[in-house]
Amino acid sequence: MHTQRTYLTGVGAVTGYGWGTPALWDGLLSGKPAAALVDGYADDGQGSAWLAQVPSGGDPADGPTRSARAMRAAAREAIADARSRGWRPGGTVGLLHAVVLPEVEEWRRFYLEQNGQRRVRDYLALMPSTPVSMLMQEFNFHGPAMNVSAMCASGNAGLITAKLWLDSGMVDDVVFIATDLSLTPENVHHFVKLGVAVVDAEPLDACRPFQQGSRGFAVGEASVAYVLSKQRTSPYVSLLGGAMTHDAYHVTSVDPSRTQVDLCVRRALSDAGVSADQVRWVNAHGPGTQQCDTAEAGIVDDLLGGRPHLYSVKPLVGHCQGAAAAVEIAATALGYEHGVIPAPPKVAPGHQRLLDGATTATGGITLKTSLGMGGQNSAVVLAPAR
Repeated sequence: MHTQRTYLTGVGAVTGYGWGTPALWDGLLSGKPAAALVDGYADDGQGSAWLAQVPSGGDPADGPTRSARAMRAAAREAIADARSRGWRPGGTVGLLHAVVLPEVEEWRRFYLEQNGQRRVRDYLALMPSTPVSMLMQEFNFHGPAMNVSAMCASGNAGLITAKLWLDSGMVDDVVFIATDLSLTPENVHHFVKLGVAVVDAEPLDACRPFQQGSRGFAVGEASVAYVLSKQRTSPYVSLLGGAMTHDAYHVTSVDPSRTQVDLCVRRALSDAGVSADQVRWVNAHGPGTQQCDTAEAGIVDDLLGGRPHLYSVKPLVGHCQGAAAAVEIAATALGYEHGVIPAPPKVAPGHQRLLDGATTATGGITLKTSLGMGGQNSAVVLAPAR
């Protein structure tokens, strides 16, 4: 059922480009990947890998970990940004936090360095509910507060959940955050073993979504936050609708029949009250793997009549795992704000509708797809707010 619009009013971001939304936007527009060579990621602990890792920073009072500091920093930036644009919290503000592997670095320390022993208060900091509760206390919010997890589709899943809360009247506003700072050597190594992460080549050489010669992605990290509301107070973007389905097919592979992927897109468009021929841009999951690129190219060619322009920002920000969709939605939101789609440069022959570098944009509806590992299909429909 088509429901009233939800507005995305504030944005906060901590990424491989640095702390703050300006660093993300400047990095995207540069066309240069956030990834850098990081030592200590080979089996012998001596080798290097290309990683879009969040640099050290943040407020030490927010906790000892990069993850806790990034989550709080992104949320504060989004809330301050929303306030500067005219938003005022309603009586009931909910909080959603998208996570897949929270506090991996601290769990690693807990078992490998501390032998499973620490003060109870420090142990509780490892629980995924703790940062959510601490943020609620900081801002005196009293709505529902919970975590969302749908692998790489967690960002889309969180936005869809936030819209459901708002449409139902359960809350007046929602602060949504997606955080994934999980690039320990063990995690990176196993994604390499899966055959999807590429650490031995520069990102634009390895990750070429919808282009010849793509081998996968550089892994990344991020925490990205939004304020969502029914208040129309100088928002970045309108969230028109969305949908999720599940392939129930394979633990890693996309169902080549695309049955549930296509159904997800059709339901998202229906929920948004948008026809296929109205979609101008597809902000793809686009990890640079053959099966995902094939599926999403099929969406553009078959479901959308080959009309929309296509892009993926993963060659630039990296694959930020549980925060991936949230980072990519930030690219769309900031793109509407600045009138530019921050697409990466093409480096090889590819899909005929693939954008080549930053492209001037004058509005138009965006379909944001995200295909999480294990069959988590999701799509949201975004439009300029003005």
